[in-house]
This record gives sequence, structure tokens and C-alpha cells, in this order.
Amino acid sequence: MATTNLNIRIEKSIKDQAEVIFNELGLNMTTAVNMFLRTAIREHGIPFELRLDVPNETTAAAVEEGRKLLDDPSAPGYSSIEALKAALEV
Repeated sequence: MATTNLNIRIEKSIKDQAEVIFNELGLNMTTAVNMFLRTAIREHGIPFELRLDVPNETTAAAVEEGRKLLDDPSAPGYSSIEALKAALEV
């Protein structure tokens, strides 16, 4: 199989961030790009989502806050949506 070089320009920070993710997945940049191109050909488009299961900062903070509230006996609880709406004055 003949190979060829592919030269692309990309922001350094984007490349560095992608390399961190690919390394965590056990891939290098060449393998990741080859996977993308071969799958795009097979699927005739952008075909897949390959990512680590890591929530963004906002979601991670919300999950942490929820966990703290579960462990806090003084946190308010509501037995119905109506009670929650009344507490929120909605």
C-alpha cells in the first residue's frame, strides 16, 4: 500500500489538546486522522463521536453541588413539583 504525507495547518493549542485525548485513548495523531478519514469514506460524512466520558466544568460543578446537597440534612426537600414551585415562587 502506497502512502503519502498530509500537511495541515492547525492552531498549536488545538493540536496539543487533541494529542492529550488521543494519547489517553491509546492513539497517536496519525492513527486518529487515519481512523477519521477511513470512517468518513465508509459513512460518506462525519461519521462518529469518539471522546472520553468527561463532563465539562459546569456539569462537573453541578454534579458536585448535587452530591453535597444529598449529604446535607439541612438542605430542603420537596415531595411534589407544586411544593418546589411554591418554594421558588414560580
